[in-house]
Amino acid sequence: MPGTRKLGRTTDHRRAMLRGLVTYLFENGKVETTVTRAKEVRAMAEKMITIAKEGSLHSRRQVLAYVTKEDVVKKLFDEIAPKYQDVKGGYTRIIKTGARRGDAAEMAIIELVEPKAAEEKPVKKTAAKAAKKTASTKKAAPAKEEAPKAEEATAEAAAE
Repeated sequence: MPGTRKLGRTTDHRRAMLRGLVTYLFENGKVETTVTRAKEVRAMAEKMITIAKEGSLHSRRQVLAYVTKEDVVKKLFDEIAPKYQDVKGGYTRIIKTGARRGDAAEMAIIELVEPKAAEEKPVKKTAAKAAKKTASTKKAAPAKEEAPKAEEATAEAAAE
């Protein structure tokens, strides 16, 4: 297992709990749990997505050995893994939500990240640079375009 946290449970109980949380995460897209559990779930969920990206029968059987529901494995291979085909890690996000009422345990939401948002960040920087270059070279062009529009508006007003 990727993590080394014992979470106050025996080995079998801990494995069963993490398997259930990972399955629930893939089924629903997000889970609210404690921060330490969320960190363990992140490690296993990212490992399962990386295995599922391969798409072979062997990888499907490896994931089936960990995820507890067959329909969730099908969803993982058909919907989730293809979204992250070009992404190399960082498939989940942990958002801290504050203390739990009762025992004041730190709570967090772990959710699957949309891969398009991660890909757009570098694109925006290069697009912004390109836009600055084109704007500086074509400053006079927009003024020329606005003048014919104004003439068309006056011509339409005169026609009415």
